[in-house]
Amino acid sequence: MLGLMLAGGVQADHHGMKKDIVDTAVGAGQFETLVAAVKAAELVETLKGEGPFTVFAPTDEAFAALPEGTVEDLLKPENQETLQAVLTYHVVPGKVMAEDAMAADSATTVQGQDITITTMDGSVMIDDATVIQADIEASNGVIHVIDGVLMPE
Repeated sequence: MLGLMLAGGVQADHHGMKKDIVDTAVGAGQFETLVAAVKAAELVETLKGEGPFTVFAPTDEAFAALPEGTVEDLLKPENQETLQAVLTYHVVPGKVMAEDAMAADSATTVQGQDITITTMDGSVMIDDATVIQADIEASNGVIHVIDGVLMPE
C-alpha cells in the first residue's frame, strides 16, 4: 500500500512540474524571436499567468520571413503597443486543442480581433499561416506552432 502511495506521489510531482507556456516555448528552442518579443512587450507575466491560453506560436523562421527590419522595428521600445497588439493577436483565451480548432471557423484573440481558421487537406490554417505542430500542452494552456506571423488589421 505504501509503495502505491509513494508511486502516486512521484507521479503527481512529475505532473505538477509541467512548464507554463513561456517556459515551454523557451525550452523548445525554435521560438527565440517570439520569446524576445514577449519579453520586449512585457507579456511574460501574462503568459505565465493562470490562463488557460491557446498560443499560435510562430517559429524563428516565420519571423525571419517578415520583410527586412520588421522584427527590429517591433522590438523598439517606442513600438511596444504595436508589438503587444501583434503578440496578443496570436493568443486565444481558453485551451483550444487542434480538434476543437478544426471544428471552428474563427476565434476571438486576446487582442480583440478574430483570427480565421480554415482546414484544408488535413492542414489547419490560422489566417495565412499553417499549423505545423499542434497540441503542445503546457500547465496553463496549449501551443500550436505556425509557419507565419499573424498580423492584426
